Amino acid sequence: MTIPLDQIATSPPFSPAYPQPPTRYRGLRIHFVVFRADPAAVDAVLPACFEPSPDGECVARGQDVTWSTSYGTYQSLVVSVKCLYEGQAGYHTLIQLMNGQGSVSAGREIWGTGKVHADVTIGWDERTLVSDAKIGGATVASVRSTLHHPCEPADLPVLKPAWHLKAIPRADGPGAEVLQLVDVTDAPSDVVVHVSRSGDGVVEFRHSPVFDLTALAPREVLGAYYLEEDHTESYGVVVKDFLRER
Repeated sequence: MTIPLDQIATSPPFSPAYPQPPTRYRGLRIHFVVFRADPAAVDAVLPACFEPSPDGECVARGQDVTWSTSYGTYQSLVVSVKCLYEGQAGYHTLIQLMNGQGSVSAGREIWGTGKVHADVTIGWDERTLVSDAKIGGATVASVRSTLHHPCEPADLPVLKPAWHLKAIPRADGPGAEVLQLVDVTDAPSDVVVHVSRSGDGVVEFRHSPVFDLTALAPREVLGAYYLEEDHTESYGVVVKDFLRER
């Protein structure tokens, strides 16, 4: 018996590369540094549906997924920028460098996350937590932070709304077949925070032949934070379908 078309969401249909949401995460470790970059540099990497925030705020974070129901374990380094969509301030994920194959496909195809496979490591160097992302054997981005100050979960920066631009190319010519603004703010639910801390941090970007974020070099570091949590990840919301809503 063939596979009904209304039951196919991804490929290969007989054995999908990843399961559909929801996904449960446990023991997720995140450390992130909030910093200011040149607003003109942010503008240069933003899709035209956004405007850069005048303050040039950006966020770089390392994420250590120690257990998940859909993707097992993986590590990633994420860069987001503060921007405006139709006058509302929020955060757009520019890129997520990561070492998990299944999660790369799922993130790009479901939520529109700009995921790129890389060699990502997260670990301790004495009292500093270090996230490094390498492509072609060379480090292209790194986040380093401490967590020696107490911090309540309510004191962590609110990085919302969280926007992705989902782009899937056409099969019959150039251009996009899907181009959607997706809000993933409410995708996580059942959130339980086990640890929250703050400290000092630094962010570094280095040149790469395939992409270059060095123009986002921090002008000022606003804070560094750490948390450990569990949550369930489900679907996002399509805010705008640019190819259908013309």
